[in-house]
Amino acid sequence: MAATRTTPEATPGEALDRIRWATTELAVEIPSWGFVNTGTRFRVFPQAGVPRNAFEKVEDAATVARYTGIAKTVALHIPWDTVDDFGELAAFARDRGIRIGGINSNTFQDEDYMLGSLCHPDARVRRKAIDAILRCCDIARQTGSDIVKVWLSDGTNYPGQDDFRARRRRLIDALTEVYAALPDGARMVLEYKLYEPAFYHTDVQDWGQSLSVCKHLGERAQVCVDTGHHAMGVNIEQIVAILLQEGRLGAFDLNDKKYGDDDLMVGSIDPYQLFRIFHELVGAMRDEDDDVARSTANRVVYMLDQCHNIEPKIPAMIRSVMTLQETFARALLVDTIALRAAQASGDVLEANRLLQDAFQIDVRPMLAELRRERGLAEDPYRAYLDGGEQERRAAERVGGVAASW
Repeated sequence: MAATRTTPEATPGEALDRIRWATTELAVEIPSWGFVNTGTRFRVFPQAGVPRNAFEKVEDAATVARYTGIAKTVALHIPWDTVDDFGELAAFARDRGIRIGGINSNTFQDEDYMLGSLCHPDARVRRKAIDAILRCCDIARQTGSDIVKVWLSDGTNYPGQDDFRARRRRLIDALTEVYAALPDGARMVLEYKLYEPAFYHTDVQDWGQSLSVCKHLGERAQVCVDTGHHAMGVNIEQIVAILLQEGRLGAFDLNDKKYGDDDLMVGSIDPYQLFRIFHELVGAMRDEDDDVARSTANRVVYMLDQCHNIEPKIPAMIRSVMTLQETFARALLVDTIALRAAQASGDVLEANRLLQDAFQIDVRPMLAELRRERGLAEDPYRAYLDGGEQERRAAERVGGVAASW
């Protein structure tokens, strides 16, 4: 993707060519757990028609892919999505036009993990946690997944509770064993989080800590950036730029926040932040002088990690995919050549204006036209709501136990 001159005054054909990538190549991943009943520590509000098993979750993810034309992978969370035959689940997904994406490990819901998992002071508990993630590596092998994601709730609540350096040694030792068990060609992505459930310290608290651990492991260990896992005011786009330059940006968990790790729909609170992040990614994709950043940017996985506590699940996912397309389209319309010239000359106002102008373009009519070219509904969200699928799901999925936290 080379540097391009694209302005609000570009011809319609030129603009369509610039943003076509957002409707064909954008690698959006849907989380299986985004379709289940979720909530807060106060209450989980059940909804009609939510999946009851992993196969129905995959069916819902395939529905999002069918309406949007992208979002062709579904992430699994283990043990939430455990089935007897993962090969069968992978085939079920392929038959519906999608495939299994990242395999997410869960080492935070067992009572043994109260004091941590990979960082726990007890070797027995660490062994249990390592084995759980090794199982994820095996599931990745069975399903053809090329991503194993690790997020740890490990941390402490009080000063003196445990030794920081000892816990980090345990973490690196444990992940070294996991890294060696990755399927051929697969990557490990290590996610970080500022706080919660631990409140004094978290063992992988920020992007620098994740990056430093990844460098101990090897080239196929990369950082996962969850947009909701930062302190207020943190410059996430700068973090993205650094990780791209280091070749260590592997994936996003995309959502939005107002206060903490709110897991609200992506772009719903601060759409300009999302645009700024995508601007850095587009810049790296186009950078002919930085092979590392360019190749890294073109392998990033964009997963939606959202909790639809009160909104309908599938419509929320479709809306979120459309938001990613719209935001990336705006980033693709930045006049890169003019921006570089303004930056080189120190023209502060002009450089900022160029970003603002692109952010304010209404790309929805152009995206609708591109969808129509592919035989898709111009407005996938409205098409789903008008198609009656939501009501049919509610009618069909009666009985059994709805998947939930």
